[in-house]
Amino acid sequence: MALVMAVGFAAPLAAQDINFGNNDGEWASDGECDDRRFYGAGMAATVTWEYVGQDAADCQTLYEAGVIKLWDLATSVAATQCQAIDFGDDSGDYPQDGECDDRRFEGLAVAHILLPDYVRKDASDCSRLCAFGVIGLREY
Repeated sequence: MALVMAVGFAAPLAAQDINFGNNDGEWASDGECDDRRFYGAGMAATVTWEYVGQDAADCQTLYEAGVIKLWDLATSVAATQCQAIDFGDDSGDYPQDGECDDRRFEGLAVAHILLPDYVRKDASDCSRLCAFGVIGLREY
């Protein structure tokens, strides 16, 4: 339950209520948000937990402009209609390993690094985890 609370929030937060962190990340201040806690049009193509809290200027600017939002597990799972999703196939590098590698998803059983190359290439893991409600779409 603690992880659910850390990943998802019950209500939208004002920018001053979010700890955006610092600008110490490798890709900080490049105009894209690299912090995986967020989603939206201003996000970097590859997201990882490594950059959480390390791209404050970009993420705060984009958040305040309404270009990105803070991702929420409960809201995402409720909005995700698993039966309507094309999960693709298992042609990725890590199929059937118990983690969803598809960057369209977020949650408790999603891979550490999400790359654009793995979209629709981990169908067995992603569809099963979606059906059990432990992952949801990043864009909901």
